Amino acid sequence: MKELVEYIAKALVDNPDQVIVSEVVGDQTSVLELKVAKEDLGKVIGKQGRSARAMRTILSAASTKLKKRTVLEIIE
Repeated sequence: MKELVEYIAKALVDNPDQVIVSEVVGDQTSVLELKVAKEDLGKVIGKQGRSARAMRTILSAASTKLKKRTVLEIIE
């Protein structure tokens, strides 16, 4: 899951070397924290949050297939 989010985020931003994805694993839920450069934050979120919503939808579908629950948080 971590690699999937990292791949998508790097494709969206101007500074792919500043994309950092960290994973916090819980009992039933994993939380992926996505950090990007300040100037790329708008590109990752998208107009009205569309890009972020699309990334969360893809992540949800992939994690459901693995019978897990994964949440994406975009850190400023």
